[in-house]
Parts: sequence; structure tokens; C-alpha cells
Amino acid sequence: MAFNSHTDIIREVLQLTMSINIYSIAVLIDELENDDVFHRLNSMRHLSTIAQALGAERTRTELIPFLTENNIDDDEEEVLLTMIEQLGVFIPLVGGVEHASALLPPLESLCSIEEACVRDKTVESLCIIGSQMREPDLIESFIPLSKRLAAGEWFTTRISSCGLFHIAYPKIPEPLRNDLRAVYSQLCHDDMPLVRKAAAINLGKFAATVEQPYLKTDIMSMFKDLRQDGQDSVRLFAVKSCAALGKLLELPVCLAELLPIIVEFAQELSSDSSEHVRSALASDIMGLAPILGQDATIEHLLPVIHSLLKDNFSEVRLNIISKLDQINQVIGIDLLSQSLLSVIVELTDIRHSWRVRHAMIEFIPILASQLGVGIYNDNLGALCMQWLKDKVCAIREAAGKNLKRLAEIFGRAWALEHIIPQVLSMVDDKYSLYRMNILHVLLNLAPVMGSEITCSQFLPVILAASKDSVPNVRLNVAKVLKSLASAVDQSVVEKSIRPCLNELEENEDADVQYYAKEALQAIDKLTISS
Repeated sequence: MAFNSHTDIIREVLQLTMSINIYSIAVLIDELENDDVFHRLNSMRHLSTIAQALGAERTRTELIPFLTENNIDDDEEEVLLTMIEQLGVFIPLVGGVEHASALLPPLESLCSIEEACVRDKTVESLCIIGSQMREPDLIESFIPLSKRLAAGEWFTTRISSCGLFHIAYPKIPEPLRNDLRAVYSQLCHDDMPLVRKAAAINLGKFAATVEQPYLKTDIMSMFKDLRQDGQDSVRLFAVKSCAALGKLLELPVCLAELLPIIVEFAQELSSDSSEHVRSALASDIMGLAPILGQDATIEHLLPVIHSLLKDNFSEVRLNIISKLDQINQVIGIDLLSQSLLSVIVELTDIRHSWRVRHAMIEFIPILASQLGVGIYNDNLGALCMQWLKDKVCAIREAAGKNLKRLAEIFGRAWALEHIIPQVLSMVDDKYSLYRMNILHVLLNLAPVMGSEITCSQFLPVILAASKDSVPNVRLNVAKVLKSLASAVDQSVVEKSIRPCLNELEENEDADVQYYAKEALQAIDKLTISS
């Protein structure tokens, strides 16, 4: 019986299924055509339940065709995305991999959808299905689908096709591989910039499946054309494929074929008019260092990196900073500190975006461990303390965590000399936000410095802050004492921490009372458990 009437299919399910909640299944099937998007969405989320009730054969011959014919024009993205995601894992429900091609028709139709998120999800599900298909089925169904999309009248289908070639290519015979490379080359030269952009985005994945001889000829030819494209977005993603290509090529070929191109467009793209192109270059150029080696990195990449570190666009600088460890592995810390340290210090200035400063804080412990304590003390120590008084809360919090990591790296004795005195001096700062931050810095440092130093140097300062004139400082004292109680001896808790919290529980401020009471309850539980 054809699946063209939900009344008929409900009747069939009622007859075929007795072990499942029959009424619920019937409702789900009925809701597939419901005008209310909520009901359609609910039914789509239970497609697997419907398929299990129908069985593999009826799912292939009735449910899948029904979805193809009735849901392609659904204007609700969430409904379509749910269906697409379900179909991506539907192979067991249609009878296994030998019937996987039955799932292709509804997904092929959705490759023409205008909404990019729907197309992307469709391609993702097609890739999941295609990666499990047998060679004969790939040849008979998947590759023809890919070619139809690549030759489609609508540019949306051509965009979708770019993400499919790497699935079938390594599993098919040589003549068909030649065809796929030729089709992909056509997509790289498509009249529509959005199609060429998609080809550039997927070039690295496709290249990873192509044999070395064709990698050096066909793929490199496509790459050269894309990186010279007149559209910013196409050049941007061609740049992003550069590191991926470098990993695939043999080193002599990489140096002979890719390095001249890298040098040519990296001096050019580092000053590209599009900030997004420069940002993409910054994101991926660091990954080339391990491929090119020390000499080529020093000669060709360092000048570009210097230029990008001084870029006016914060995202460009951030992309370089976040991956400095990749270049350090190649050129060594001595050269890195000589060539980049002054630029890095300059970027920590308050004039720069807080995200840039935040990225620098994240990188400081790695850099410090590689530079050594001497260079850190001379060049970075003062900066790390300044960040504790940054106007941005996220910077202050990150600065406190940074000090903990530095104490772990350089040791307790170093921290006692270089960190603790300066931190303790800030506890009386005139700004309450800074005073609150110092309380949490001390809490972060406590596990590293140990119970003795915590009790002798940190705890007196924290207890004194319980009488601060600002309620927010007092309630943060309660929060800190709650956490600190588990890090000190029970005798200290009873002698110093509990009395302080008892006083705070009687404070005139309701919030201070609340957090003090919460801390006391936590201490009571800790006492009972111990």
C-alpha cells in the first residue's frame, strides 16, 4: 500500500504493531502533515520511532518517499534541520548499508535550499551516509548525485556539491577519479563567487584524498587560481587551505612548489585591504612553521608575523598571539624572545582590545616557562601585576589565574618573593572591585602556597576584609572562606573562619547574611563528613 494517505498508514500500523504504544505512533505519523509547526517538529524528532514501527522495507518504500515529496518545501528551518539530522543516522532503519542509497533522494532535494545552515546540515548527513556506502552503491548513486549537484542550474546545488567529493574519491576506480577532479576544477572556476568560495573551503579535504601525482598538478593548479581570485572571501579560504596542502606534500615538493607561493601571497595578503583576509592569514600562517622548518620560517614567515602582530584589526593580532607556541617549536625560544617579545609587550598595552590582552594572559605561562625566570622577571613580571587592576573584569580574573600558574611553574619560593608581597599590598586598594579580586587571587594561590602560608599570610588579610565598608567585599569574604575551609585544618576553621562567618551572618546587609549562612552550612557538612 502506497504511503500517500496518513489515514491508511495509521490503519496499517495499528495492524502491524502491538508491542509499541500504537496510538502514539499513529499520532506521530498524522502530525507529519500537521499545519502547526510544533506538531511537525515533534513528529520529526521521533522519525526513528515511526521507522521502527513501519519496518525497514516500508520505511524505504513509503516513509522516505513521503518525506521527499511532502517536506522539501517546509519553510521552517528547525523542522528541516531535525529531519536532516535524523536521516543521517537512518541507515540501520532502512535495512543496513546495502540500502543506504534509499536515503539520498530527500537529502539531494534539500541541497538546493537557500538557507545555508540547511544546506550545510544536509551535506553533513550526506557525508555520513556516503562514508558507509559500498563501492558499487557509491558508483551507482552517490557519484551521480554529486555530479548532478555540481552541474545544477541553481548555484546552491553547486555549493553543496563541493563538500561531497572527498567522500567517494578514495573508494572508486581511476577513471571516475579523473572525472571528479575535472568536475571539482570546474567548480573552482564557477561564474558564481559563492561556489568558488565553497570550492576553496573544501579544497583541503578533497586534496587529502587525492594521489600525490595529481596533488602536485591538479590540486596545486586549483589552489593557485583560487588564491588569485578577485573576491576577498575566495582568497580568504584559499589561504586557509594552504597549511592543509603543506602537510600533504612531500617536503622537497612543499619547499619547491608551495613555499614560493606562500612567500608571494603572504607578503601580499598581510597588507590585503580586507581585514578578514588578513585575519585568515594570521590564523593559518603559524601552522606552516613546522612544515617549512627553521630556516625558511625565519627568512620568510617572521617578517610577515611581525607585520600581522602590528595590524590595526584586533582579530588579526589575536590569531597570531594564540598560536605563538607553533612557531616557538620551530625557531626556539631565544630567537622568539629576541624577535617577538617587544611586540608582545607592546600588545599588552591598555589601548589594545581587551580580547588581545586576554589572549596574551593565556599565553604568558607557556611563554614564561620557555623564557625562564630571569627574562620573565625583567620583561613580563610588572605587566602581570598590572592586569590585576585592569578595568575589564575578565582580565582581572584571568590575571589571578595566571599568577597561580606562574607560581606552579617557578615554585613557592619564587612566588613568596615576587608575587605574594605585591598581591597583599593591593588588598587595601581604594577601589572595591580590585579589593574583591584580590580575595579570589589569594584563594587561587592557596593550594599552590600550602596551608602554612595560607594560614599565616592569607587568612589574616581575608578576615580583616570582613569588616570592609562595602557590602560586596564582605559577601566575597564569605564566598572565599567557604572555599578556603576545605584547604586548612579543622582547628583553623573553628578558631578563625567560623567566628568570622558568624559575625557576617548577623551583618546588616541581607546578601552578606545569605552568603555567610551558605558558607556555614557548607562547613557543617564538611565537619560531619570528616
